Amino acid sequence: MSGSEAHDVKKLVRSPSGLRMVPESRAARSPFGLEEPPWVPDKECPRCMQCDTKFDFITRKHHCRRCGKCFCDKCCSKKVPLPRMCFVDPVRQCAECALISQKETEFYDKQLKVLMNGATFYVTPARSEQSELMVCRLSNNQRYLFLDGNSHYEIEIAQISTVQILTEGFTPGEKEIHTYTSLLESEHITEGGNTRATGMLLQYKVPGSEELGLMKLTASEDFNSNKKLSATWLAAMHKAAKLLYESRDQ
Repeated sequence: MSGSEAHDVKKLVRSPSGLRMVPESRAARSPFGLEEPPWVPDKECPRCMQCDTKFDFITRKHHCRRCGKCFCDKCCSKKVPLPRMCFVDPVRQCAECALISQKETEFYDKQLKVLMNGATFYVTPARSEQSELMVCRLSNNQRYLFLDGNSHYEIEIAQISTVQILTEGFTPGEKEIHTYTSLLESEHITEGGNTRATGMLLQYKVPGSEELGLMKLTASEDFNSNKKLSATWLAAMHKAAKLLYESRDQ
């Protein structure tokens, strides 16, 4: 286990929203996580914030655990897993938030595991013409990308400024279509068409420096199975980058 993962002790905490299993240190929290929202005070919501039904002794008010807004039971009846806030059990959410959380559950159940299992790439650092075959994986605490071969690199997810997925089209004239995702800047996300992921460019802030580092990852052509695994890993990385990009406004 890397030193970047060695001290990630978790604790069980209780909040008004439910039980959560969170890292003891805030610095160890996953970049994919979301902060628990403050609840809209009861006195400020005499009516459901969705259907405008007036609350009374019979019509009770409920708070969505994801957005913190106040709803009637009909508008906030679903209990859905919310792994981004580390809830142990499914929690009550409004219809809009429940739909978002259900989509994110697939990322946690599938893509996150793919990223942590890792895949093999030829890695080329900035200003270098030498490539090295390395295994790239997401750390168990989800905070770092580890690149391991004869060399070792640790790139903090929170310090990645851009992710550029390199893709290859299946039809003539579509080669090298780029799917570009920005995490820290304000660029929009463009989706690739009928393409296959073949590599990735990572730009990130180098710790203790004003410089930006750059890494190019290229899928190995040695074995078809490795190439398929690499493409699956890149697709998962694209979803991770998109999730981080979209969560900036949440």
